[in-house]
Amino acid sequence: MEAVEIEGSAQFNEMEESGGETTDSDDTEEEIEPKFCYERLLNDVPNILKKDAASCIAIHTKFLALGTHLGVVHILDHQGNNIRNKELLLHVTTVNQISIEDKGDYLASCSNDGKVAIHGLYATDLNTSVTIERPVRSVALDPNFSRSSSNRRFIIGEDKVVLYERQFLTGYKPVVLYQGEGAIRNIKWKDRFVVWASDKTVRMYDLSSNRTITVIQRDHDPSLRSDLYRCNLFWKNSSTLLIGWANSVKVCQVVPSEAPKPALTTLKDQAGPPRFYVKITSIFNTDFFICGISSFGAATVVLTVAKTAEESLSLGSRPQLKVLETHGEDYTLILSDTLTLRGYQEYRCNDYHLDSLAEEGLYFILSLKDFVVAKPRTEDDHIAWLLEHEKFKEAVDAVSQGRSLKKFTLLDVGNIYLEHLLELKQYDDAAAVCSTIFCDNREVWENGVYRFAEIRQLRAIAPFVPLDEPLSPAIYEMILNEFLQHDQKGFLDLVKKWPTKVYFVPAIITVVLEQLALFPNNNLLLQSLSELYIYDNKFDKALNVLLEIGSKDRVFELIRNHNLFGSVYDKLETLISLNPAVAIPMFLENVDKVPVNLVVSKLKNQTNLLYVYLHKAFLKDASLGEEHHGTLVELYAEHAPEELMAFLRTSNSYSLEKALDVCQQRSLIHEVVFLLGRMGNTKQALEQITEQLQDIDRAIEFCKEHDDKELWEDLIESSLDKPGFITVLLQNIGTHVDPIMLIKRIPNGLEIPGLRDSLVKILHDYTLQISLREGCKKILVSDCFSLLEKLNKLHKRGISVSEDQICLLCERRLHINDTRIEGGNVVFNCRHVFHKDCVPDQKFEKTCSICMSQKLNVKNPNDLI
Repeated sequence: MEAVEIEGSAQFNEMEESGGETTDSDDTEEEIEPKFCYERLLNDVPNILKKDAASCIAIHTKFLALGTHLGVVHILDHQGNNIRNKELLLHVTTVNQISIEDKGDYLASCSNDGKVAIHGLYATDLNTSVTIERPVRSVALDPNFSRSSSNRRFIIGEDKVVLYERQFLTGYKPVVLYQGEGAIRNIKWKDRFVVWASDKTVRMYDLSSNRTITVIQRDHDPSLRSDLYRCNLFWKNSSTLLIGWANSVKVCQVVPSEAPKPALTTLKDQAGPPRFYVKITSIFNTDFFICGISSFGAATVVLTVAKTAEESLSLGSRPQLKVLETHGEDYTLILSDTLTLRGYQEYRCNDYHLDSLAEEGLYFILSLKDFVVAKPRTEDDHIAWLLEHEKFKEAVDAVSQGRSLKKFTLLDVGNIYLEHLLELKQYDDAAAVCSTIFCDNREVWENGVYRFAEIRQLRAIAPFVPLDEPLSPAIYEMILNEFLQHDQKGFLDLVKKWPTKVYFVPAIITVVLEQLALFPNNNLLLQSLSELYIYDNKFDKALNVLLEIGSKDRVFELIRNHNLFGSVYDKLETLISLNPAVAIPMFLENVDKVPVNLVVSKLKNQTNLLYVYLHKAFLKDASLGEEHHGTLVELYAEHAPEELMAFLRTSNSYSLEKALDVCQQRSLIHEVVFLLGRMGNTKQALEQITEQLQDIDRAIEFCKEHDDKELWEDLIESSLDKPGFITVLLQNIGTHVDPIMLIKRIPNGLEIPGLRDSLVKILHDYTLQISLREGCKKILVSDCFSLLEKLNKLHKRGISVSEDQICLLCERRLHINDTRIEGGNVVFNCRHVFHKDCVPDQKFEKTCSICMSQKLNVKNPNDLI
């Protein structure tokens, strides 16, 4: 095929309401990629059009039919090759219209010679022809013509519309469907609906109900005659019809009658309501003349010629293929491609034809001497256009997602984009593209890295070099050296990020040591060196470097991950000083490797750290470091006296005397009271509470804890000169000490605040105690009677004795039902059974000898009888 020159490929987003003209703008609009590529059909087509002129076309998915002015119908494939030399000499003059049924087995053609021919491409049993005296301008073959169940119908249009239906034995029977509006210039048949165009109207006919369901009047300028500006019809699907007539476009929808009926197009002059009506969803006029119409997805495709001021017939206008987005009474022009067809300077509107395979995106454009097909652009076309317009990033994305590329590869397009970015000095963007275009190609990656090395931009490509499938170690070492010289922070990040398998670690260590010789205090270099030592399994060196730079996290990770506890005995004080919150829990979790005594010995000069260590150890396990609890008492008293009491109450591993001395030296009275009480010196403890703390409530609680009458007397004695204490004592000791003992010892004349209320409370408490005692007594007596009655019932309850039981003394079977045996049996509450004769002694008649022997530890029960 030969490419066709196009001009003016553009997209317009805004149109004026009055006819779709582009809105004026001073801004230069960005050129939009065309949606089609155009190719001229070659092969046999040029020879056909050299000898003849095209008059019409019909397209099928299998082939295309080309009608000429000499009356020949050529059957071609979609590339323009003549199929088996099929030149159907069906007419003697211009072929006006060709119709192909759905399966593609038969076609119908009509001509100005008055002949309508039905021709089978694979079988001839249904071939027929009809000749009338007038030119036949249109024909439509039943879409189901080749099916055996079909009625074998076709429709012709002359001055009337005639349906021909095959009859058994009698041939085709004509039936006039409509006449009266002049020549019928176009017919299209879809399923049950047939639409035809006359000089005045477009009518739609329902063949199932044999009635016209709509009439659409011509609404354009009457001077635009139908013989010069034909009506173009296209069924988008079974219910959507596109009409392009002169400079008018209509989109019609066939709707079942159950839906609301508009007053636009439904005929009401026929009997009964129609089952369908037609709704015009879009209608508008254009500033160009329409030569053909089709669909492009949801949009509408039209073949047009432009209006000219000199020629009302638009003679010599170049044809244009336009894609319109219709909406109501307006449209938006999506694209417009101007085509250069041979001889267009002499052609008018009706000299062009458009037919399509809209589902496949193929649009066939025919003129008298030229035949062009518009095809969807391929992925290669798309990428070529992007490269031509320097949309390199979009081109790379398109290649990455492409599935049927033949011309371009990702590497080729990517290299173009890469060089473009490098020319613009957009090094970071260029490096990011490498991971997309180089993929897993090791050789290409290495060449790319060397390309960045040439322009001294290795730091830009470093984040993108492959690590899973590494390149040669020299590549990574070269990048690391670049960072080491110019970006130590980036060098450290790469050392942490990159796996050690991609480079030779000892070589990098050597280079870092050389740098440290020049900059010995560079913290970033020291951190990098420590990481490299770890990778090289030189943990002691790494540990020393980390301690040198004062690492608060990484050093502990190193010790824990590589079990270096045995190597840090001499560094314990330094490690704990670095980060106590991390070091102390770590050593306490590994006390088997770092003993508590060792840590205590290392921290003896840093009491604050020693306190934290021993405190954490005590919270973790009270038995850890018990031998140091005496020291811990001193540390609590010095650093956290508020924690001391809880420790004193919990631990038993400290010296009470030493602890008492520490607390007395620091005037920790509460702790002193607790220790005195624990040592048994309750009297002195009580004196501390009453004299030092002046806390009568605490004193009362202390006396209650020890429940010592002498303590109560001491408390009363020490409170006699304190009226406030006496008041509190009167209110709280009633249940522990006889309040009379306190009342008698109160000096006469001493004014005691709240004495009356205190005495009332004492009496109330006493009354309450008496009431509780009486209640308890009643409950006890009631329970005794209930239990005695239950015991009595249990003793009166019968005990079942069976005949298979034996006497436990004589070991003979019991006699239950034999009246000849005198004496009977004896049954005890313990359920042991004996012959009465076997228990002759009176003293054992109420006592089971078995149970008695067990109680007296006698082996043979008969010894008791």
